[in-house]
Amino acid sequence: MLKGLIFDLDGVITDSARYHLAAWNALAEELGIKLPAKASDELRGLARMDSLELILRYGHQENKYSLAEKEALAAKKNMAYQQAIKKMTQADILPGISELLEQAKTNGLKMAIASASMNAPTILKQLGLLKEFDAVVDPKTLSHGKPNPEIYQKAQALLDLEADEVISFEDAASGVAAIKAAKQFAVGIGDSQVLGQADLVVSDTSQLDLTKIVATFKSKKVG
Repeated sequence: MLKGLIFDLDGVITDSARYHLAAWNALAEELGIKLPAKASDELRGLARMDSLELILRYGHQENKYSLAEKEALAAKKNMAYQQAIKKMTQADILPGISELLEQAKTNGLKMAIASASMNAPTILKQLGLLKEFDAVVDPKTLSHGKPNPEIYQKAQALLDLEADEVISFEDAASGVAAIKAAKQFAVGIGDSQVLGQADLVVSDTSQLDLTKIVATFKSKKVG
């Protein structure tokens, strides 16, 4: 029986991913690294230090910096990102999300955020949505990033639910892989070829309809 919903943040609740990508691109340019087009997809859903390592690998600079220097680079990127997200408002909530959250609340479903972003509470507050969620996973409590299932297992535990009692939403392949590894029902938002591992894929958030999602959830065996 469905009892809860778990959401990634970037690209699902809001498009804060574009602020992340802009900040990472600026840092890469400063380091003399040209990012390929596929970097946008590969960076989605990754934790901050994992994102930095990926960028440095693109420039063959992964062994150029000490851990302290890498942490300083990541902090610099995050400072630029934090300045950008201060401008976010309720207008930045993606289409269909407010309605989906309202449907979930009406149906008595618990809700949690499973985002690798340490800025998730700040973003949710900017969007006026923080109070809508029963739990927000703190990335500092995690040992592994997506596609490891830990973050979705943690969100599920915070809601005090079982894997077959939740539906989780993602826009990144690594996130969908994490959901499936956690043995949860996965809704992918975006390209069906990229998110083929999901149990259900919609092209964008405006296509999210809780009644249809629940019908698919009931008709499919999770695992």
